Amino acid sequence: MNTPSPRVALITGGSRGIGAAIVRRLAADGFAVAINYASSAADAEALAAEIRQAGGRATAVRADVSKAADVRAMFDQVEADLGRIDVLVNNAGVLTLQTLADTTDEQYDQTFDINTRGTFNTLRVAGTRLADGGRIVNISSTTLALNMPTYGLYIASKAAVESFTRVFAKELRGRHITVNAVAPGPVATDLFRKGKSPELIEHFAKMPPLERLGQPEDISGVVSFLASQDGGWINGQVLRANGGIA
Repeated sequence: MNTPSPRVALITGGSRGIGAAIVRRLAADGFAVAINYASSAADAEALAAEIRQAGGRATAVRADVSKAADVRAMFDQVEADLGRIDVLVNNAGVLTLQTLADTTDEQYDQTFDINTRGTFNTLRVAGTRLADGGRIVNISSTTLALNMPTYGLYIASKAAVESFTRVFAKELRGRHITVNAVAPGPVATDLFRKGKSPELIEHFAKMPPLERLGQPEDISGVVSFLASQDGGWINGQVLRANGGIA
C-alpha cells in the first residue's frame, strides 16, 4: 500500500524566532515544511537538517518576498521539492521604531515592501496555486490595538495585512481555503528585544494580565490550530494571541 504524501506548508521568514517555532510545530504535526529565508541561509539550512534528522521532510528556499519574481520562483521550488502547497504562513516581517515625523523614505519603503507587499505577493500566487482545502495564516500584530508611539509604520503595514486577510477569505469562496491572521503581543524573540533595555522588556512583560512575555511556541500553537482540521470553521478572522494585553 502506498503511504500518502504529507501535506506541505510554506513558512516565510521561517529560519528564526516565531517563524522557526512555526516550522518545528508544523513539522511535528506531520507537514512537510518549506523554510523561506532572505539572508539567514545557515539558520534555514540548519533547521531543515534538524527536521530531516527527526524523520520529517523539509527544504530551505531563499526568496525576497517583496519581489514578485522571487515569490513565483519560491512556489516553483517548493512544489518541485515537496509537492503542491497546502498551507501558507506569511511570517516574514521587519520592525522599525521611529516617530512618523522622523521616518525616512527608506524606512517606509522597507517596512511596506516586506510586511505588506510581501504578503500581497504570496497571497496573489497562492490564489491560483494553493491546494483546494488549504489554509493561509498571516502574521499581524497586537500593536494595532495598542497604537503605541514609534510603531506607526509597523502598525500601518500590519493593518493592511489584516484587511487583505478579511477580503481574501471572501475572494476564495468555493475552494474551501481558510484565510486568517494571528496577531501576537510581545513575544520573547531577538526582533522584540532589539534596542530595548531590560527595564523596558520587563515593562512589556507585566502588561498582559498573565504577566509574562509570550513565547514563540505560544504563537506556533495557534498557527497549528488554524492549519489543522479543527480550525476549518475559522475564516476571515484575526486571533489576538497576546495574553490579554488588549
